[in-house]
Amino acid sequence: MGTRLGRPYPKPLTVLRDGRSILQQQYDNLAIAFPGQAMHVVVGYKKELVMEALPDAVFHYNPEYDQTNTSKSLLRALRHAGEGGALWLNGDVVFQPELLDALRPSLEEGRSAVCVNTESVGEEEVKYTVDGDGFIAGLSKTVTGGLGEAVGINYVAGRDLVALRGQLEACGEQDYFERGIELAIAQDGMRVRPVDISRWSCMEIDFQADLDRANSTF
Repeated sequence: MGTRLGRPYPKPLTVLRDGRSILQQQYDNLAIAFPGQAMHVVVGYKKELVMEALPDAVFHYNPEYDQTNTSKSLLRALRHAGEGGALWLNGDVVFQPELLDALRPSLEEGRSAVCVNTESVGEEEVKYTVDGDGFIAGLSKTVTGGLGEAVGINYVAGRDLVALRGQLEACGEQDYFERGIELAIAQDGMRVRPVDISRWSCMEIDFQADLDRANSTF
């Protein structure tokens, strides 16, 4: 809903300095990096505005958008994912398109991945730790000893879809989707690679200061 940003419309429709919305920039970046792939958007708040802004996408409606968290919205999209898995983004992430190239090895190998920024570990951000083999062990805002921040761009491989969907089902209504990933790691043995994207600019837009920073960066 983007209430902290103070706009009267869904946050992904916030217009950036180049004239595109956050959503349109994401769509353009994905279309260039992965041409021909279907793009799905989970909508809720003022859904008609989002659907009109991106008529070529496939939409899934979460009628409980104001009562549930990202675990339940992601679940609605992953029910439609194909054998190749799914790459997903939070709806408020602005990033350099070259960042997506860092995910190509994970997609080609069929290895689930979480994009991370190792140059920053904010107290309010989703942080991560790794196990002895270098795969994600913990992924939450409360994790201790975080090695960096998850930036909101992730990939689940086809072989992990059943496990992740099952754990998102088990998540509480207010859980973030990262909780589903943690449960799939702990209970189903899912292995998730942290992909360091620190060399590229990538930021989440929550407040006006974030938007100002994004406009000056991009």
